[in-house]
This record gives sequence, C-alpha cells and structure tokens, in this order.
Amino acid sequence: MRHDIPAVVLDLSATGIGIVRSLRKKGISVHAYDIKGKFEIGKTRHATCGICPNPVSEEKELFQFLITLGKKFGEKPVLYAGSDDFVHFISKHRSILYRHYQFLLPAHSLVEAVLDKRLTYELAVKHNVPCPKIFAIHDEQQLEQIITEVTFPCILKPVYSSDFRKRISHRLYKKVILVEEASQLREKYLFYLPFGELMLQEIIPGDETGIYSVKTFFDDKMNLIGMYMNQKIHQFPPDFGSSAMVLSIRDEEVIQKAVSFLSQLQFKGLAITEFKRDQRDGELKFIEINSRVGLTQRLSIACGVDLAYLYYLSLTGQNPSPVTSQREGVKWVYLVRDFISFLQKRRDGKMTIAKWIKGLSGKKVEALFAWDDPLPFIRSFISHLRNLWVRR
Repeated sequence: MRHDIPAVVLDLSATGIGIVRSLRKKGISVHAYDIKGKFEIGKTRHATCGICPNPVSEEKELFQFLITLGKKFGEKPVLYAGSDDFVHFISKHRSILYRHYQFLLPAHSLVEAVLDKRLTYELAVKHNVPCPKIFAIHDEQQLEQIITEVTFPCILKPVYSSDFRKRISHRLYKKVILVEEASQLREKYLFYLPFGELMLQEIIPGDETGIYSVKTFFDDKMNLIGMYMNQKIHQFPPDFGSSAMVLSIRDEEVIQKAVSFLSQLQFKGLAITEFKRDQRDGELKFIEINSRVGLTQRLSIACGVDLAYLYYLSLTGQNPSPVTSQREGVKWVYLVRDFISFLQKRRDGKMTIAKWIKGLSGKKVEALFAWDDPLPFIRSFISHLRNLWVRR
C-alpha cells in the first residue's frame, strides 16, 4: 500500500487524536491543527501540530491558513475534519479547497441539512424513518400554542449548535436543556433565546443503553467500504450528551436502517448515524447524522474496521476491499468523562462505585491514553476536572 501521501487533520480532540494515531501507525505523515485551547490540550507527538483559526468566528483567516498550508505539500494531502464546525467549513469552501486537498463529503445541501436539526428531521420524515416529534419555535406566541401540544418532560435545544456555542458562554452551554413543565419552558426559552434559534423535541423514553450508533464510509460511487456499530453504555453528561463509554455490538436491524437511509440520501463519505430504541413500542427512532469520523475512532481500530485508514486508501486511489464485519464485545471508554458522569449518577442515587468499577472490566480501549503518547490524556483529565470544579 502507498503511504507517502500526507494527511491533514483538523481537530485535536479525542476524535482527531484517534485519526492521527491510526494513520501514523501506518507510517503516514500527519499534520494536525485546532484552535488554541484545544491544541494546547490535544497536541500529540504522533503529528506535526499547530494552532489554526476558528472555523466559526475566523472563517476568512482559516480559509487563507488552509490555502497557504496546502501549497506547501508536493502532493495534495488527504483532509480530515474531526468536528461539525470543521466539516461545515470544508463543505462551504469545497470548490477551492479541492485544488489543494483530497476529501469526500456529501452534497453541501446534505451537510447543511444534518447540521440544521429541523432539516435533519424533515429528511427523516420524507424518507419514512421514524423519529421523535419536534417543534420549531419562532416566537413567544407560537410557544404558547406549542405548550398545548407538547408532552412534558421534553428537551429544548439549539437549531444550529455551532452558532449557539459561538454566542453563549461555555459555562452556560448545554447540548440540550431538559424542561419538566410549561412554566419552566417559558423561563428557559426566554433565557436562551438571545443566543440562537431554538426548537423543542420529544424525549424518547429509556436510558442511554438504548442508543445505537452506526459508523460508515461510502465511497464516491456509494459503495459501502467500511462499517461498524456500537451501543452507548454511559454518556457525558449522563442524560443527554456525547459518548463516555460504548460497547461494540452488531444489530442487523439498526445497521439495515442506517445503511438504507444513507443510501437513499446518497450520503457519500464518512457518517455517524444514531438511533434510539423507544421503550414504548420497541421501535428504533432516528436521532441524528454527522458527516465525519466519530469520537470512538480508537474503537474503530480495535474492532478491525479502521474507517480513517479506509478513507485514506480510498481517497488516494488504492481501492481498499470493503470491511463491514467487526469484533464485538470491545468497550471504548473516555475515562475522565465516564468518571464525571459516574459522580453525577452517584449523587442522584443511580450508580454505586462498585457498579462503576465493574463496568470498566473486560476488553477495552481508552479514548486518549497511549503509553507512547500519554500527555493528551493527562492534559484532558486535568482540564475536565478543572472545568468541573469551576462549574461547581
């Protein structure tokens, strides 16, 4: 296999570091960049690392940064995005970036649709994919009408997550806001309204173990080149958050729904498709799609389906053989986030320390820790605990 074409990774979170380590083990030269704060935590010895402008607030600067960087390579490098903000930026400027980088994304309209949660659910409804009910809120008058239709508890969430993060303090930012009753909804809506458009979503009953994520890579001709899936065990924060611990499993019903939906959409490139099984009727309900490598990239490697590497081989014209079977029973744990989630669950009387420790048993990989590159793990652990202390 040819490994002399470099790679550029935009992200130094656990997602980006998973990509970096995967490629570096193959002997591929990797250059990784992120905004200052994330760079300082995630810089790794396995890549040439640096600071880049913010894709949301410094769009022009990042565009020039990438053009200048791309010109330094003799051959166009393979470009990876580890966050939705970087995905949207690359997609928006794809016509120029194609001159300097190799990457594969679905149509820009699809990229925008999966970032705008209202459009995401419209796609699901259009293709007869079951999903939770949503209500777009345009003003206070409409909110009063929605209150008569919605079932409590429900969740209030931003339509555009990136726009919301840009405007709100990181101490106030939440992926979703749990709302228990009508009076609280009115209060929370008025509080968060200045920070961006909002919508209400029905809560699908059941804990995080009912959430399944299918990771895929479709090539430019919509051939399925790589796929694996996992079940969530713990989230960070516990009720509505990102993965803190997951388990590699294979469920044909989940896979069929994800692959069928992506095929109908012609969703080229990398994707994460998430469903939750509704305890009321046992039906799988669509949650979201992300157009990138997942946070659990290290699990991808441990499962034998290295999506980041398959993407590299495909983009460099090496036609990799499809890999769609996986090792099951492997856990992926983001230890510091899992620990903080445990603290909250213990406080709420939902978990004991004995149960948490038992959950860490078995074959597993850690999101960040590596003996030959321990500093990203150490910095991340300290940063998370410091943020926890500040919030308290």
